Amino acid sequence: LVKGRHPPSFSRSATPSAAMVSLKLQKRLAASVLDCGKRRVWLDPSEASDISMANSRQQIRKLIKDGLVIRKPVKVQSRARARARLEAKRKGRHMGYGKRKGTREARMSSKILWMRRMRVLRRLLRKYRDAKKIDKHVYHELYMKVKGNVFKNKRVLMEHIITAKQDRLRAKQLQEQAEATRARTRAQKEKRMARMAARTGGLGGSIVQPQPSSTEETEEPHQE
Repeated sequence: LVKGRHPPSFSRSATPSAAMVSLKLQKRLAASVLDCGKRRVWLDPSEASDISMANSRQQIRKLIKDGLVIRKPVKVQSRARARARLEAKRKGRHMGYGKRKGTREARMSSKILWMRRMRVLRRLLRKYRDAKKIDKHVYHELYMKVKGNVFKNKRVLMEHIITAKQDRLRAKQLQEQAEATRARTRAQKEKRMARMAARTGGLGGSIVQPQPSSTEETEEPHQE
């Protein structure tokens, strides 16, 4: 639009002077120049006589430059109501049984839900394995459990991993404590046995004395 010159209204009514003048040619040429349909071309009704004198595209371009011929803006359909309804549907409105056209399986396939859940859980397992939070053996065990529909969602899988790690840590601590207890008991037993052996050896040396045999007693007088 030319600055300072706006069409008063895009109505089909025309002044008496414009009613006597046919502007079909000018509208067709203007549509060709403006690269739009004839319905979008607006001709100034107060300048109908000047417009009717234009019979070439060059003269139409001059009228367009002067603002006597204007291309109407494209009519748009407002999205305000559509956006408001979509916002309401996100809240759960307009989604009752009466608004549903397909079956539950047609609206959201159980296979798609299964694929989404598998991808989420397997992605979590890969992430934990790469971060060294789980080793390859635990990864394989949990992978097969995921495939067997053991875990409902990611939260359940994470809780299972945390609980399993705590159980393994507790079992390792108990095993270490048992090993330490056995080692301490073994050391005490060896110490006690050594003390008993030392005590027994000391008593035996003071009481027990070797006695000569009968042959040695008989041979001694004969040697003299």
